[in-house]
This record gives sequence, C-alpha cells and structure tokens, in this order.
Amino acid sequence: MTYRRRVGSALVALLLVPAVLVGQPARADALPEFRNPDLPLKTRVNDLTSRLTLDEKISLLHQYQPAIPRLGIASFKTGTEALHGVAWLGEATVFPQAVGLGSTWDPNLIKRVGSAVGDEARAYYKLDPAKNGLNMWAPVVNQLRDPRWGRNEEGYAEDPLLTSEIATAYGHGLQGDDPRYLKTAPTLKHFAAYNVEADRSRVSASVRPRVLHEYEYKAFQPALTAKAATGVMASYNLLNGRPTHVSPELNEAVRSWSTEELMIVGDASGAGNVSGSQQYYATPAEAAAAAINAGLDSFTENDKNGGPTVAAVKEALTKGLLAETDIDEAVGHLLSIRFRLGEFDPAGRNPYEKIGPDSIDSPAHRELARETARKQVVLLENKNQALPLNSAKTKNVAVIGQLADAIYEDWYSGTMPYRITPKAGIAERLGTGSAVTATEGVDRIALKAVATGKYVTAPAGATGGALVADAATAGVAQSLDVFDWGGGFLTLRAASNGKLVGRGGGGLVNDQAQPNGWFVQQKFGFEQLANGNYVLRYRGNEVKEPWNGPNQYITLGADGKLEIGAATQDAAAQFTKEVLVSGTAAAVAAAKKADTAIVVVGSTPFVNGREDDDRQSTALAAGQQAIVKAVTAANPKTIVVLESSYPLTGDWGQAKGVLWTSHAGQETGRALADVLFGDYSPSGRLPQTWYRTDKELPDPLDFDVIKAGWTYQYHQGTPLYPFGHGLTYGSFRYSGLRVNSPVVAANGRLKVSVDVTNTSRTASEEVVQLYTSQRTSRVAQPVKTLRGFQRLAFAPGQRRTVSFDVKASDLAFWDVTRNKWVVESALQDIQVGSSSGDIRARTTVAVRGEQIPARDLSKRTAATDFDDYSGIELVDASKVRGDAVGKTAAGDWISFEDVQLGRGATQLEAAVSRASADTAKVEVRLGSPTGPLAGTLTAPSTGNRYTWATTTAQLNPQVARGVRDVYLVFTGAGTNVRDLTIK
Repeated sequence: MTYRRRVGSALVALLLVPAVLVGQPARADALPEFRNPDLPLKTRVNDLTSRLTLDEKISLLHQYQPAIPRLGIASFKTGTEALHGVAWLGEATVFPQAVGLGSTWDPNLIKRVGSAVGDEARAYYKLDPAKNGLNMWAPVVNQLRDPRWGRNEEGYAEDPLLTSEIATAYGHGLQGDDPRYLKTAPTLKHFAAYNVEADRSRVSASVRPRVLHEYEYKAFQPALTAKAATGVMASYNLLNGRPTHVSPELNEAVRSWSTEELMIVGDASGAGNVSGSQQYYATPAEAAAAAINAGLDSFTENDKNGGPTVAAVKEALTKGLLAETDIDEAVGHLLSIRFRLGEFDPAGRNPYEKIGPDSIDSPAHRELARETARKQVVLLENKNQALPLNSAKTKNVAVIGQLADAIYEDWYSGTMPYRITPKAGIAERLGTGSAVTATEGVDRIALKAVATGKYVTAPAGATGGALVADAATAGVAQSLDVFDWGGGFLTLRAASNGKLVGRGGGGLVNDQAQPNGWFVQQKFGFEQLANGNYVLRYRGNEVKEPWNGPNQYITLGADGKLEIGAATQDAAAQFTKEVLVSGTAAAVAAAKKADTAIVVVGSTPFVNGREDDDRQSTALAAGQQAIVKAVTAANPKTIVVLESSYPLTGDWGQAKGVLWTSHAGQETGRALADVLFGDYSPSGRLPQTWYRTDKELPDPLDFDVIKAGWTYQYHQGTPLYPFGHGLTYGSFRYSGLRVNSPVVAANGRLKVSVDVTNTSRTASEEVVQLYTSQRTSRVAQPVKTLRGFQRLAFAPGQRRTVSFDVKASDLAFWDVTRNKWVVESALQDIQVGSSSGDIRARTTVAVRGEQIPARDLSKRTAATDFDDYSGIELVDASKVRGDAVGKTAAGDWISFEDVQLGRGATQLEAAVSRASADTAKVEVRLGSPTGPLAGTLTAPSTGNRYTWATTTAQLNPQVARGVRDVYLVFTGAGTNVRDLTIK
C-alpha cells in the first residue's frame, strides 16, 4: 500500500509538470528545484537549504559567504557601501552626502539617485562578482537627534517622516521596480537608537516606550513596510542595557514590519563585541547563539576570515545553545535575498543583468549629480535680494575661504572621477572675460625650533618626506599653510609640494592630499606657552586608543627630525611661529579688488567628526569666522557659503546672502554657480534645526527626545534657523486653507488643501509643508509635527492647489497605560507653510478619538510604562528579553499619573532585583516626589540584578485613594524594578 501511495504521488507530480517540459527527453541531471525559476521562492530556498551540509550552512553565516562548488554556488559578500554613491570599489558618481539628500525634500529625485547608484553597483558586480557585492549597506535611517553626532553626514533628517520618505525613495531606487528581481538589496542602518560614537559599543541608549515607538521605530518601519529595503543592520550600542545584536526586537519587531523575508546583518565586529567590549556573554559561542536566536543572520567579523564565526557557532551547537533548525532559519533568510537578486536563475531572466560598466559615471549620472547638488542647496538669508548675482555685472569675483577651491570626500564617499570646486564652477559659469581668483584665507607660517634656531623643512616632491628642523632661513620649503577647522584642530599643508603633514612612522611627513584614513593622522594643534612660544600637538584619532601610548607632543630628534615623542608640554620641543603671509590680509585684499566676494567656509568631513569621532561643538572655526567678518566688512557685496556635514553655529558678519550646502560631491562647484547666478532658484530646506549655540543642546547621552527637548518637535527655544527653513528667489502666497470637515473620526481621514501662488517673476520650486499640533492631551505632545510635504515647481505667477491626505490614525501616540496607539479626542491645529517656523495658513479641526481612562494598576504593569521620571535609566530585565527601571540613585523617581486607587489601595506588589548585599527602600508618594507618603517598599538583596523577587508594601488606604499620581521614590542606589501591581 505504501508503494502504491508513492506511485500515486509520482503520477500526480508528473501531471503537474509545466507543459513546456512535457515530451522533453528525461535527463539524469534533472534541474534541481532551487534552479527552477518557475517554482515559488520558498520552495526553492527550502530545496537549496536541504542540499547543504551543516558545515556549509554555518559557513554562510559569515559576511564573506564561501563558494560551494559541488552545487555550483558562487561566493557572496554582504555589504557594499552605497550611502551617496558606490564607495570603495573605484571611481563612481559621487552624489551629495546623505544629509544633503535629505535637504532636497524630494523623494522622486532621491529615487532616481538610488537607481543610479544601484546601476553602478550592478556594473561593478558585473566586472568582478566575487569582490563587488549587491547587498548595499544603505540607507542610514538613524535620525539626526544631535548635530554633534560624528555620523550626522550619514543621516537624512531629525524628523521621522522626512527620514522615512527619503529612505524609502532611495531604497526603492536601489532595488529597482521589477516585481520579481532586485537590482540590489538595500540594508537599513543602524537598528536602533544609535547616535553616539564615543565609546559606542558600551553606550546604552535609555529609551522609554513612547520614544521607541514614536521616534525610533518610525524611521525604520515605513521603509520595510513599503518593501524598500531587504533588511537591517544592528547597531553598535546597547538599547536599554542589552546589545542590539542580541535584541529580540530584531525578530519580534523588525521582521513584523515586512511581508518579505529580511536579511539582518551585524555591523563590523558588532556581534563580537557582545562577548568582547560589552562583556554581555562570557564566550563567543554564547554570544553567537544569542544573536542567531534574536534574529541575526549574518556576522560581520574578522574581515574575510570566517573561521572564528564558524567555530563559535559550532561550539554553540555542540553545547545545545542552538539547534540546526536555528541555522536553517538564518540561512533561509540569507538565501532568499540571493534568489531575489537572480543569482540562481538562468541567464537573461533578470533584467538588471544587462547593466554594464558604461553606466559608471555616465553623462546621465553626472547630470543627475549636478541636479541633486543644486537642489540640496539651502538659501538661509538673502538681504535686499542680493542674490542671485547678475553675471553681466559681476566680472571680477574673489572666491575666498578654506573650501573655496577644494572638494572633500567623507569616509563613505566614493572615489570622485573629477572635482568641480566652487572657484572652478564660478569661473566656468562666468566664462572668458571674467576674472575669478581663489584665496584660501589661511596663514602661511614658518616654524623655528627654539632649541636649535633652525626652521622646519618639508621636502618637495610628490611623495614628500620627513619634516626636519634644519634650515637657517625660511623659504618655500619651510612654509606651512595652517587650516583652522575649529575645536583646536588644524591641518598643515606644506607649500613645497601641496601635501598635508601627517604621522609617518614615529615622525611627521608631508605626503597626503587630504585628511583620510580610519585614524585620521593629519590633525594637529598649536598650544601657546606662557613664554610666548608654541608646542605642536599631534591630534590624530588614534591618540584616544589605549594602545597608542601617552605621547602626543612633537619633539626633535638628534638629527632634527620632528617626532611624536612627548606626553606633556614640558617635554615638547618649543617653536616660534612666524607668519609669512597673513590669511586675513590676503582675503581682505582680494575682496576689496572684487566686484563680489564669495566666502566658502565650513568643515572637512575627516576632521570635523565622522564615524567613531563625535564633535564637541557645532561652531564654525574661529579662524574661519574671522575671515567671514573681515571680508564682509571689506566688501559689502559678500555672499557666504557654509559647506558642512551638520548645522553650524556662528556669526556670518555682514553677509548679504548666506547659503548652506553639504559636501555635495563632484558637481559641487557647478551647482553653487547655478544657484549664485540665478540659473536655478534655490529650494532646498533644512532637514535639521540649526540651534543658536551649543548651550541649547542637551546631553548627548540623553536619548529621550521628548523630555530633553531634542529636535523641532520638542525644542522650546528660538533657533537660528528652524527645521524646514529655506528661501527661494521667488515669492509665494498661501491662501484658502480648507479641510474636508471640521470634525474627524479616529478612523477617518483629513484632507487639507491650500492655494499656493508664485507671486514673483521667477520660476521656482516651493516645498509646501503640513504640520499639526495637538492642543490638549494626557501626555506631553510635540510643539508641532510634520505630517506631509510636497516639493512643487511653479512658473511665474502660477497658482496651484496643494492637497494633503492625512489619516487620523497618524495623529496617534503610544499610550503607555494600555500599550497601544491611541488617537485622543482633542483639537488639532492644522498649519501649512514653508518651514516649521514660517507658517502661512492655519485652521483647526476637532478629532473625535477617545479620552484615556484613569490608569488601572491592579493589573500587572511594566515599570518602564511610567509617565514621567527623574534620574533613572532603563536596563535589561534578562539577557534574552524585557526591560526594567534601573541605574537608580537616592532621590530618583518614576511616576504613574491618573491612577485609579478607588476607595483606598492597601498594597503595592513589585518585582525587584538588587545585586548588593544590603536592602533599600522605595517610598510610595502621591501627587509629587515629596507628596504624602502612602507606604514604603523594602527591596531585598537578590544577589544578582537578573534575579527577581516579589516584594510588597502595605499602603495607607486613607492616603492612597481616588485618582492620584503615584510616585515611586528611590531612597538609595541600585534597586531595579521590573513590574508592579497596586491593589
């Protein structure tokens, strides 16, 4: 009977063979299921997984997946950088930095940029598929909470909606529009709450549920739900005490946001940190098991050496920490992406196979780079319509400043095929008959060693050489140009060969064109002594590493060579600093001779913060501010261009016009010229708040955007330039704001329309922005929240009706009393304008939602679902899952507002842990942290913070009654609370 069943099954299978195969001769080497493109993806993945040995499956968990020749499977690499162009593979089109892509506020454009980057990635893959992978590590969707974050250049905006819209567009472009095949496979970085570089693997972001749901998740979820990304990368930090590489949210949250299989990858050494710098698990095997169980599929460890990862996973299997089915699941996720990229299909099926090397830096991509570069320029100020400049009357232009004739790359930049500097772009635009000069405005100095009386010489020649104090007089070979980048950081360029001075061996050499490298070794600082002399301090990024040693100051060797040989000023060589050419004087002289002065100042990405290097300040360098003030005083027709990867603070002197651009890639100069001379009306908008001073910024380690007052949503001050700010050469009138109904149900939709008219004679684009503000609420609400935006082109005099469709559910917030999204009954102010600070029209609608009832703490409630707090941090309740209130000190507290205590509560029950041997008290107070005492909870020692004990406190029902705010006030340090109940 069994035999008959098998025959029957075979017969049924034969009847199901596609008609195209019927009548074909039988082959001994029948096509395996995983090679059959007509079968469902899941079937193919399962078939290939079943054919792999356990060792082969484990090998695929490493970033560099080895080939499996017996099955005809090629090697595969996860991770090709593609933040604003294909990086690290060779020359490729370089678009503006991601923060510049964000300032376009133009998803349609960014999709085109993503598509171009995807084409060039495909082209490089075709050139060398073994080396150049199709899994793109982009876009970065971490929101730009703190402008001091070193990686500000990598994100799009401080706002969830703008971030997610740009990321979704870029991801769709990278992937392509084919319903079956992927052009490339984009990965969202970095999940989650990642915004600090200093000691980043040990920073724990304390993020309460409201911030997690309303801010952090809202950047990641939309792109995944829209199928604009094929996975995420875990971040370096810990989230509420648990490393993100072992966070259950990878499986439980991230994978719930997409109907597609996702590939979740680790950041470089991130999984290794779990048992390394984070010391969260004792061994690599335990860490690897925890990561795989949490949802990690690919380990980015030890560069190309997969051995340690394989060994850790095998040990975890041997010890029963993992099952083979766990490996199968991870491998299935990895293979699903490879299938969608078309790797296992016959040639010719995937339309993206046709993309060839001619797409790399193609004429179309060059033009797109120029279009993007000009669309991201933001006009910050335009006094008396000083801009645009009249090219017919502007024949003598002085382009001044440290970035006047330079284009800088950042860490994730591709290699530019060419560079159009501001000076070059302006000269090209004005053409023959004009005089365009460039003056950097930097001091040229000579250093004389006090001990020997000899001047420091930098060798000529392209390769440079060791700097030596050996000259009796100061000439070109002894001349150094000093670039001030702020924060005490300088770069020194040798006049002898135009190369920067940097670390080389144990001394200093002049051999680099620009600051570069993981440890940026071209950074210095001058420190003046009481006697007026100077010492030179080496400030390369590696000085903070423990292996570097204490020496940071420059000394002289017996042969006069400059060496990094002293730990203190006292032991350093002393120099006198002779100014051979004053940068300020040269800048002023150039400005006075010019019809117009254009000052280009700002940052350089490798010096002013980047990955692994936060900024301490957003201030424009003092030396550059001095140039701005001097030039604007010398020439009343001065325009200032601020070029940076982040918002700046400073004084722009008497500038008539002020522009901002990111480091915008190979077409920066042409784009600036297009804007300056009116060939294009600027229409970029700031994706971040520009604060007036750094003093307005909260502590970088305070991740609570709501309570700390981060971003335009919660900042109470008046910024230098508000989120969404940007002027144009046109002028626009907003009128006739209307809504489809003055009352909206919680499940309804709100249609907002406004008439926008270009009242000028200049064709321009306007970014129409819709904000809402909830007037009353149970909780702290944002000052305003972006709900929609449209970038639209207007002919002179043209009027357009701009409409927005907003779901009432989009107005919801995360209700910690019931752990769900809630739309409250409240009045909502509807505001439309050209920025968050320039609202042109407003109206009000009534939303019929619900009123949140008094809290019911008679049901077990997570302690992290508090309404307010002081001092505490969130910690992990166990290594696997769950959060708790911890890091407590005397005087810290959490509160639960509007608690229904009825006729009198008599008992508080709480799960607590306490590692120290003593006991501690937690006071239960009402109304405030110093309000009436209702009872006292004793927290016993549990010996370990992961060991929880249930303890109770008797409450005074005469005090604990009615609807009251309940405070838990910690009287000592070290008590953790996981959950509580009040009866």
